[in-house]
Amino acid sequence: MTTVDHLRQVRLGNLRTVLLALVDRPGSRADLAARTGLTKATLSNLTEPLLAAGVLVEEPATLAGMGRPSKPLRFHPDGPVAVGAEINVSHLAVETLGLDGETISRHLVPADNRHATPSELLDRVVALIREITPQRRLLGVGLAVPGVVHDGVVVRAPNLPKLVGAGLAADLSARLGLDVELDNEANLAALAHLWPRHLTGEDFVHVSADVGIGAGVVLNGEIYRGASGFAGELGHVVIERNGVRCTCGSRGCVERYAGLDVILREAGRRRLDSLVKALEAGDPAALKSVHDAGEALGVGLATLMNLFDVPTVVLGGSYAVLYEHLSAAVQSEMDGRVLADGERHTRLLASPLGEFAVVRGAAGLVTRQAVHQPERLFA
Repeated sequence: MTTVDHLRQVRLGNLRTVLLALVDRPGSRADLAARTGLTKATLSNLTEPLLAAGVLVEEPATLAGMGRPSKPLRFHPDGPVAVGAEINVSHLAVETLGLDGETISRHLVPADNRHATPSELLDRVVALIREITPQRRLLGVGLAVPGVVHDGVVVRAPNLPKLVGAGLAADLSARLGLDVELDNEANLAALAHLWPRHLTGEDFVHVSADVGIGAGVVLNGEIYRGASGFAGELGHVVIERNGVRCTCGSRGCVERYAGLDVILREAGRRRLDSLVKALEAGDPAALKSVHDAGEALGVGLATLMNLFDVPTVVLGGSYAVLYEHLSAAVQSEMDGRVLADGERHTRLLASPLGEFAVVRGAAGLVTRQAVHQPERLFA
């Protein structure tokens, strides 16, 4: 490595440090110097280009105690944003997210996507993105799908089989003229609880359901993907050896008993909002459907917790919406099946992000890359 290359790497590393500090909270140059260990002169040298590029803004001077007034720096309210998009079995969703983690806009559209082609789905995603995208610079797009992906291509999607083999990242990139990152929806939902702030600790499982059930496993603050990216397929953990046939080809998978379509069918409802109203009214079929699903989910989660020894389960998506009526059955099964449960102090929580966790994580994938690779901010 040449001296020039070395100096460039040092500068990028310092920029990353400053940006991460600002993600945590705004601060003056003196405050940032204290938090990062960099000198004030270095801070000024690093932040001036960010101010000129409209990434940061300097607030008016304020006087706090003795000494010179400070001018806090923060991410510009009209600065660059990331776009998150989600293709799921029963809906599409999009969100724009600032570098500070603030949601600019979001939209979720119910839709049965099981018979749509990749091209049709991308057409709809592009229309939604253009509908909500502000007149600001776009850093890129994170795209979430309910399946296993590799190098921007869907390699497995039991509930959206038409996506298999589709190069969604390249296709969407060509349509929008932006970089696109493709990832599994369960992993991105988990990421939303890690970035830009840790919402549920550093070791947890985030579980959400559409037709399928996805789990994002987080260990030591990092998403655990496994050797081939298949980790977290909770929906296809078998809980009944000769049970209901599953779309994956096996029998007795968790999602055939606790997936959202199963819950709705057993409750005699077509939509989640209708199910919630039925639950609030005490409808027996709705209550039984959710209770039975909670028991099946709890059996699968106990297996996962015995394997990974995580202390926390976060129920997201439709499970977060149903948490009040679902959690007791889930907890009961976990209490009886998780080994040494009395010593583990396990927790069952509803996600504070609800049904937007996936799309927020998709946008967060892009903002995190921008902060960790600051050269993207000057592209």
